[in-house]
Amino acid sequence: WSLPNAERFALQHADGRQTYITESNRGEIKNGSILWLTTSPDQEAEGLYAGIQSNNLDVKADSLKRLANLSQDVTFAQEFINRNGLKQIFSIVEEGNHTGEILAHTLKAFMELMEHDFVSWETLSAAFIKKIVSYVNMSVMDASVQQLSLSILENMVPSSRVLFELVRKEVTVDRLLTHLQVTNTQLQLKAMALLIALLLAATDAERWEMMAYLRERNIRQFIHKNIIHSSEPLGDEMAHYLYVLQSISLNLHERRMRTPMDPYSQEQRELLQSLRQAAFEPESEMSSSSASTERRRSLCAKEFRKLGFVNNSNPAQDLYRAPPGLLALDNMVYFSRHTPNAYSRFVLENSSREDKHECPFARSSIQLTLILCEILHVGEPCSETAQAFYPMFFGQDHFFEELFCICIQLVNKTWKEMRATQEDFDKVLQVVREQITRTLSLKPTSLELFKTRVNVLNYSEILKLRQTERLHQEETLAVPVLVLRERLKPELLELIRQQRLLRLCEGTLFRKISSRRRQDKLWYCRLSPNHKVLHYGDVEEGVSSPPIESLPEKIPVADMKALLVGKECPHTKEKSSGKQNKDVLELAFSIVYDVEEYCLNFIAPTRYEFCLWTDGLNMLLGKEMTSERTQTDLDVLLSMELKLRLLDLENISIPDTPPPVPKPPSNLNFCYDFSHAEQ
Repeated sequence: WSLPNAERFALQHADGRQTYITESNRGEIKNGSILWLTTSPDQEAEGLYAGIQSNNLDVKADSLKRLANLSQDVTFAQEFINRNGLKQIFSIVEEGNHTGEILAHTLKAFMELMEHDFVSWETLSAAFIKKIVSYVNMSVMDASVQQLSLSILENMVPSSRVLFELVRKEVTVDRLLTHLQVTNTQLQLKAMALLIALLLAATDAERWEMMAYLRERNIRQFIHKNIIHSSEPLGDEMAHYLYVLQSISLNLHERRMRTPMDPYSQEQRELLQSLRQAAFEPESEMSSSSASTERRRSLCAKEFRKLGFVNNSNPAQDLYRAPPGLLALDNMVYFSRHTPNAYSRFVLENSSREDKHECPFARSSIQLTLILCEILHVGEPCSETAQAFYPMFFGQDHFFEELFCICIQLVNKTWKEMRATQEDFDKVLQVVREQITRTLSLKPTSLELFKTRVNVLNYSEILKLRQTERLHQEETLAVPVLVLRERLKPELLELIRQQRLLRLCEGTLFRKISSRRRQDKLWYCRLSPNHKVLHYGDVEEGVSSPPIESLPEKIPVADMKALLVGKECPHTKEKSSGKQNKDVLELAFSIVYDVEEYCLNFIAPTRYEFCLWTDGLNMLLGKEMTSERTQTDLDVLLSMELKLRLLDLENISIPDTPPPVPKPPSNLNFCYDFSHAEQ
């Protein structure tokens, strides 16, 4: 347009994130995008650099507010940082003359600028960090400033060991617990985020020490009462942090789980003997003078056999296998000391049964400990996205041990219900695993409720559930039914296709996840009603279904080239293989579009959404639906349709070959002539 001083101007997207158009991203402009002419990023950076140094507080506040908004754009951020703009932000904070709105905008701008990774967190000055820490430690301070300060510290912690030690020293756990007790849910969330970041960055010894202190400060009871059972609904972020806290707590058992028993350790041998003494002390009480060593040894072996150890002469051998290692011994000792009546009843009841029907306490305890470790993922790294915590975990001290006490009694109960013998040991434990997992899936809020529900789910109930599930899965395999099944398939596949496209038209809320930290930014994507354009754009928290007009970005379906899933996606390749997270891989997919082969990257919120979107996108690309959900849905629909069609044939056996057609009759005189009747 031949504008004078053209370098002072730039084009910018009018909607969405309002990013500047540069040589590197000009190819991403879509037909129909609205752009406006605005001041160039370097001019804006120049103006705001001067504005934030102004002595006029109104000008300064407005400049910082605009800076916080514009810093989201990578081009502007680079220009501002190149002018040493961060130094000005540091000086505003370090001088400490401002509070409230000006300080909040300053910290927000700093966060956005650091988000682009142009500057290392390790370059921050000690004075700046001390100021940020002081805002967190102040009793009376603007909540928005404290939230931003906590976020800044949360980002500093994983970036270097020095910063981790500094933050851990300056921000006490007690201070974070104070922030957790406020009614402001955002401040509560940021405090929890910093606490989790500190725990994840700590060494094993430091983590152990921090968790011991948190236990001492009753964080579990506080979370159970004020966060899980608060009037406010639990958000995704907080659910994730509670999952991580639960995972870290359970992983404290990993060391014992992976340590086999040492037969030369006096302490471990004493623990083993305490099990025998707690069960059989009155029976075996005799003075050493009256009983020979040989006699005592054979008596101990007999008692260890009654306790259910396989190697009764050297029971330590049963605990050589790790996992579950010493954790199984800890659980048995905890059970014998904290529920002595139940322990004595278990051992004595089984030692008086016939040999082939006795339930071996020790062998069952070792296997049950292993099962609980697998179900609760003890020793596994935390997932980046999971939110599956158990509310009852925060409702109970010594959760793992208390859960074991309930489940070992369940083993005995199920053993009796199944009238099991030693040969049925694996079958019984398989049923117990099913009882535990089915009950845990109901998310009981307390261990008492878990105990009630798991005991109601007895062996006969498990058999009924298995039978029902088998009936749902089984199909009649007669040839005519298989032929009917094949005929119904195309019609039902079309129904699934329609459902997938309708789901894409409704759209889904996706979460952005960066390699550095869990993001709380959301975006929405949906298909246009005519199935020709994909609309997407950033949305605010709490928006469930934004109208299609509010989504600024578009991809015509005709421009889509391919669908990538899992490891093929560019956003999963960016992350180092060491940190690669299995469940993110399972939920990742990307669309390759346009001549330049750009990619739109997704991480589905659930496996179900992943299946719906990959199926829908494959259809739009003219390919087959390949997800496991397609097969499941098809099986369910086929099963229902077949049952409806075969209702009239209930209890009638269907032959594999059709019956032979009889020969035609010698005459057809038996036919009634309707023409005479009509006349």
